[in-house]
Amino acid sequence: MALNLASVLRNSDRYFHDETALIDGERRIPYGELAARVEAFASYVARLGVRKGDKVALLIPNKMSFTVAYFGILQLGGTVVPISFLSVAREVEYLLKDSDAVLLVAWTAYARAAREGFERAGTCRRLVIVNEERGPLTIEDGPPLDPLGRCDIASTNADDTAVILYTSGTTGEPKGAELTHFNMFSNAQFSAERMLWNRTSFQTLGPGNVTLAALPLFHSFGQTCNQNATLFAGGALTYLERFEAEAALKVMERDRVTLFSGVPTMYFQLLHFPGAESFDLSSLRYCFSGGAAMPVDVMRAFDDRYKVQILEGYGLSETSPVATFNVLWRPRKPGSIGVPIFGVEVKVFDDQDREVPVGEVGEVVIRGYNIMKGYYKRPEATAKAFSGGWFHSGDLGRMDEDGYFYIVDRKKDMIIRGGFNVYPREVEEVLYSHPCVREAAVVGVPDPQYGEEVKAYVSLKAGDGTPSVIAEDLKRFCRENLSATKYPRIYEVLPDLPKGPTGKILRKELRARAKV
Repeated sequence: MALNLASVLRNSDRYFHDETALIDGERRIPYGELAARVEAFASYVARLGVRKGDKVALLIPNKMSFTVAYFGILQLGGTVVPISFLSVAREVEYLLKDSDAVLLVAWTAYARAAREGFERAGTCRRLVIVNEERGPLTIEDGPPLDPLGRCDIASTNADDTAVILYTSGTTGEPKGAELTHFNMFSNAQFSAERMLWNRTSFQTLGPGNVTLAALPLFHSFGQTCNQNATLFAGGALTYLERFEAEAALKVMERDRVTLFSGVPTMYFQLLHFPGAESFDLSSLRYCFSGGAAMPVDVMRAFDDRYKVQILEGYGLSETSPVATFNVLWRPRKPGSIGVPIFGVEVKVFDDQDREVPVGEVGEVVIRGYNIMKGYYKRPEATAKAFSGGWFHSGDLGRMDEDGYFYIVDRKKDMIIRGGFNVYPREVEEVLYSHPCVREAAVVGVPDPQYGEEVKAYVSLKAGDGTPSVIAEDLKRFCRENLSATKYPRIYEVLPDLPKGPTGKILRKELRARAKV
């Protein structure tokens, strides 16, 4: 079956030609112009020698240029390899080599890391530096893209690789998840049409809706649920290069944003930014959360402040990413990641790949149209991930009697203290309910008596006391609200907890800090 993810944009141009597609500050581009720029870039890349099936790496932040290059590569039949704009030269080198990329397209502000990584890799044929001085995707030291450049959409198969998304690499080097045109197209379609559907109305992210692209577009959450879903439906995408609460609030007010997707730390920062109440967010109608577990207290406080329900979902890079969601046609359960999306099965298995009873904790396993075809050039890792025909997520979870799922923790994050399992998320929920705590993360640290001890890292709200006094208060608070096997004995107060590019708290760095 022929299918190309670039048809998302081609179809939207046909139906929404004059509607606004992209917004960045004062610049607005309609679908007709976006489609023309995509075709011109596809033509340019073809002249550089890129052919159907070739890998092209993108090192571009949240800019119109990312969207133009992304769909241009797909239109040519190439495979997009997004690279974090926070990557250093060593990381760029690794990703170029591992993905077999033939071309690297990089944003001017990150040219140094791009050039060094490109030169050290020695495997990539061409480096192109871009900016937006003369419009989206201006080629530095090159001619303007030919506005008459023509490049028909390549006939790719549904199971051909559209995007290779590199996982965070919590163990060993990052692995490239190969996502097909069908994986990405179907997940974008669900995100555009099914997430907002209810029993009384058929809602989409179409014309009149504005999505804030605050999540990095090199990440699966931002790429599918923001960029691809919005452009699939004919809505407008407005960009925020890096998330900061004040900047996000300004864009949401200026562009009358209707949809915001974020990770929990983003919601927390929006909730606690001084003067947040002075911004007009009356246009905001939908909020999606994913990427990490949403503390229930944060969800309820945000709902109360902005009168908008946060709909929490779950997925991974390997699942394109959405696997479960709190859909509007079923009751929302705070703390739950919802129910499996259309066409996807989710179960909870024990260590012998047997399904566990309702309510018991085990590993979340998934199968369906959204699952990657495998890890690029890693057959052993792929076989291990697909044991028994199900994709093994590495996340611990449970299912309730209504079929709703709950993530307890990462399998590798679980702490075993004196033979008892301690799930960091449960402890963090208690910490977040303390009035002085702004951020919290719990990790296991080596202990000669218990094997592992529970350690809590927290950052505090402004003006809420000295770290030593707060640490003692937190110990008392947790002891009162958690069993003796679970409450943290060790506390460390930091100004801020380390985060990845999506705003997700990095437990890996905290574990490393604990060992120093």
